[in-house]
Amino acid sequence: MRGQHGSRGFTNRGSSAGVERSAWMRLGIDLFLERGAYTTVASAVAMLVTLTLVFSSATAVWSMSRAGDVQTVADSAALAGANVVSSYCTAATVVDAAVASLGFAGMAAAATGLVGTLVPGARAAAGKALDVGMRMIDARNELAASASRGLSELEEALPYLVGANASLLCRERDGESVAYTGVALAVPSESASSFPALEGDEIDTSELEEASDRLDEAAGELECAAEHTASARERAWKADCGQEPSMRERAASLSGLSDAENPGYASSITWPLDAGLKRARAYYRWRSQHDKPEGSGVEAKADSASRRAFYSYAYRQLRGARVEDGDTGVVVDVPLLPRNEEEVRRTELYTERIWPATHEGIGTVLHFGPDCPGATGPSAGSLALSSVGADAVECPVCHFTVSDVGKTPAASTSIANGFEHHLRAYTEALRDYAACRNEELEMEGRAKGEAGSAADAFQDALGRLAARRPKIAPPGRYGCVSLVIGGEASSPAGLDTDLSGSVDLDRRGAVSAAALAPDPATRESNVLSSFFSRLQGRVGSEGLAGLAGGVMELWGDLLVAYGDMGEALSAKVDELTGRLGALGAGPIARWLRDRLGDIVGTLGLGPVDLTLLKPVLVDSSNVIARSDFSGLADIKARLRELPVGSTDPGALLEAVGYEVGRRLDETEFTIAELPLPFGGSIPLTIRLRDVAASREGAG
Repeated sequence: MRGQHGSRGFTNRGSSAGVERSAWMRLGIDLFLERGAYTTVASAVAMLVTLTLVFSSATAVWSMSRAGDVQTVADSAALAGANVVSSYCTAATVVDAAVASLGFAGMAAAATGLVGTLVPGARAAAGKALDVGMRMIDARNELAASASRGLSELEEALPYLVGANASLLCRERDGESVAYTGVALAVPSESASSFPALEGDEIDTSELEEASDRLDEAAGELECAAEHTASARERAWKADCGQEPSMRERAASLSGLSDAENPGYASSITWPLDAGLKRARAYYRWRSQHDKPEGSGVEAKADSASRRAFYSYAYRQLRGARVEDGDTGVVVDVPLLPRNEEEVRRTELYTERIWPATHEGIGTVLHFGPDCPGATGPSAGSLALSSVGADAVECPVCHFTVSDVGKTPAASTSIANGFEHHLRAYTEALRDYAACRNEELEMEGRAKGEAGSAADAFQDALGRLAARRPKIAPPGRYGCVSLVIGGEASSPAGLDTDLSGSVDLDRRGAVSAAALAPDPATRESNVLSSFFSRLQGRVGSEGLAGLAGGVMELWGDLLVAYGDMGEALSAKVDELTGRLGALGAGPIARWLRDRLGDIVGTLGLGPVDLTLLKPVLVDSSNVIARSDFSGLADIKARLRELPVGSTDPGALLEAVGYEVGRRLDETEFTIAELPLPFGGSIPLTIRLRDVAASREGAG
């Protein structure tokens, strides 16, 4: 009972305290909730908290937005600085392409001229091609010297232009309440570019010009010798079968030779030199075997005997003759047959003992043959015509002497209707041909030697030209680091309320970096095509008329093909020199063409990477690591040194301890003066405002 009573007493005391606490709690909740619904106090508190959060959030968003704007401007400034470097790389490539293509076009024209010098039908044009080629190389030398100065000055000013472009962008990003000050630093600040072809080191063509002059002289002598050779060959061909009458026509009329033994040739070019010799052999063999008296009298029989003797003698003489036409020389060993009695006396026709003789009352008598009516006595053997008047006497019946034999060639040699007339013309022309051809071969040897010297000089000049390839490594090649600070700013008046006070922002800074990355979608060849089109427009048709052989087109083709100059140059040289084949290029011209083609083909000109470079944002620590600064801490320290509100790029660069070698304030900068091969020049300029304008896309 006590326990239960005691227990009840404890419970009563506890229940009283609990009731008291519950009452207070209900009193607080009742301020916000009454019968399951929100009270006016609850609604008022909720609205107050909400408004406080809204205004606080707006202030926070404004603050963070201003801080983020600094980074955005820094990113844009870095891209603007890198865009200057990109534009410079493009300009340098275009200038080098103009220099290289101008030089290679000159060498292609020179190659055409060298080969054309050895082509008789192209010598006049070849001289012009050589002259234009040399003028193009001279123009290349002038452009190289001019571009060397221009690119050097532009690279020296590049760090300043990078900083100025970034500063201009920051100034243009100023708002109504916030001003931005910034600059971009080129990393590295020093150039490592190498322009061997643009350092004023001229391509000396004096050796090539001297070699071409010697080649031209040798080619002239060779052409003259070749003309004499061709003339002699044509005369020999005409005497044999190229005219009417000729040996062929006479042989067909006076003998029974077949067409195979008496062939015709339509041209002296296809006509073999020994065709006439073979024809004469066949003719005299047939005549000696088939000649018959042209009557029954003694005189007719004596004339027939004279002819047979002459034809047999002629056949024996020509049977041992030879005509050889080879690459090392021409041998013509064809005797001239006697053409009258006097010349017969100097041959074996006069001394050979082939004529029958008899012992008659008047002494030993020589006859034309054993059937001579005057041969009545015993035989005295055979005698020579030279015996008459010495050991023998003239036959009183046939009166046969050396004059009878001499009149056979005399009659047919002295008139155009005789075979011997054309045979002598053929033989004399053949001998002239041998002398001219051997002289021509000697001239060919000299010309080939001079062609080899010219090819060596060409190879030397082309090799020096090819070795001068550029290395474009300007300031900022590793990237650009931008330093940007935003001025002090206060939140707008609309954000200054009882629920949220105004916010004042101190100076804010940001660092960013951009570098160049390849843009595979666009090729520099498009830039080169556009450059050349504008160049043609400035030259005009009047200037183009002064060029020989489409040199402007040749230069343009090689300029646009600058990325793969080796293949383009080889193709152009093959194309230009190949056209000379239709004009009658001889063996030396073909040899020189092949030699020059091999020189160009083995030149080893590697392709040039013409991919455009575009600025992209990168990790700033990677660019800073390659700069002259010790690290990010150093960069931040330089950032704090930027003078607020300054718009002078030079002052901003000096403030961060960044020295520039040259400042450019011009709106247009002349990189080089382009001398034209036919006179005059065109300035190659770069508009600096265009470089600045392109930053908007980058930003």
